[in-house]
Amino acid sequence: MSKQLILKIASLTFLLTLIFSGISFGQNWQSDFQQSLQTAQAEDKPVILVFSGSDWCAPCMKLENEIWNSDEFKIYSAKHFVLYKADFPRQKKNQPDSEQVKANKQLAEKYNQKGFFPLVVVLDKNGKVLGETGYKKLSPNEYIKHIETFVN
Repeated sequence: MSKQLILKIASLTFLLTLIFSGISFGQNWQSDFQQSLQTAQAEDKPVILVFSGSDWCAPCMKLENEIWNSDEFKIYSAKHFVLYKADFPRQKKNQPDSEQVKANKQLAEKYNQKGFFPLVVVLDKNGKVLGETGYKKLSPNEYIKHIETFVN
């Protein structure tokens, strides 16, 4: 192989790594709600607060796979939202630490009193509820537009 071909392959590999790592890390789900609000205030962004049952709630899993894990949502949310997921798994192996469980329960008492799963709550930067939704059979771009109706 020529040096030029090796250099082109190495450059292409490097670029693809950068592109795909940016997509996979473009989404940053927070684990501290107060920190999420501080970030939202500093960046002047709304918060998407998701109540999920990651290991038992079928619509929660669909929302995760079809929307949250989509490239469209990852890219869009990185620029427009602060993300926080309050997960309530049932399997012991998936349980967060006791402090996280306590924090998520406190959030549920305030924002999800009826216990709906999944529940997507859009908040302003100060924690005021702008709107609520759940799983909907929409494309990622349609779901983004749906969430944006609460913000605009």
